[in-house]
Amino acid sequence: MEDRLVIGEAVALDVRPTPFALRIAGGVIDLLVYGLGTIGAILLLSVTLGLAGADTATATSTLLVTVVVGLVLAPMLVEGLSGGRSLGRLAVGARIVRDDGGPVTMRHAFIRALMGFVEIYSTLGGLATIVALLSTRTKRLGDMIAGTYSRHERFPMPRPLELVIAPPLTGWAATADVARMPDPLARRIAHFLRQSPGMQPASRERLAAGLLAEAAAYVHPLPHAPADALLTAIAVLRREREAVALQRQAEVVARLPLGAPHGFPER
Repeated sequence: MEDRLVIGEAVALDVRPTPFALRIAGGVIDLLVYGLGTIGAILLLSVTLGLAGADTATATSTLLVTVVVGLVLAPMLVEGLSGGRSLGRLAVGARIVRDDGGPVTMRHAFIRALMGFVEIYSTLGGLATIVALLSTRTKRLGDMIAGTYSRHERFPMPRPLELVIAPPLTGWAATADVARMPDPLARRIAHFLRQSPGMQPASRERLAAGLLAEAAAYVHPLPHAPADALLTAIAVLRREREAVALQRQAEVVARLPLGAPHGFPER
């Protein structure tokens, strides 16, 4: 339930926080970018101030401002203006969002950048790593205070699933009645059929038997056949019949007259 987000219309959305390893990788990239950039600016200013003959107070204040700009202001502006992105997050496919899924603002970015100076740069990421390990959403202290978390937005492209009904089941498929299944069960069956070629035979048979036992309430009649072959036939039937239903719906919509309803003023 930690990965489910309920929006204002009472619809639950499945969201995926950034895995710990990817968040560490993105954080290391950002740490190198901002850290090395700040060190480079400090070295350049040190040489410039030395050549200009600046006193110790001026040099110290200038270097302090450089550190604040490089490690607090720059991350805040990058995150706030890019909608929760950074170079490291672009590399791992992550984005910082509010706990309700909305985009972050400058206020959130400022809190995260300020806390990041304490828990990332001051401890070389040690404090942020420990806190993220103890959080279900890999949150660090800045996320907990600002009310944000890192959402993973990069997913592999789904491969087309090519399924064919086994010849012994073609006669049954012509008259079988397959009712609509719950979406979670249908997704689990599709995931099993996609992964089954790489499974061990014993594991494949055991998982297929369990899924078929759940799907049996939506199939009539249920023939005697291998569980994996029967699940394939059920998936093909559902896909073909849903495609026919969608085509008929499109034909009905295409026959509807265009224009405003009767009595509705033309604008």
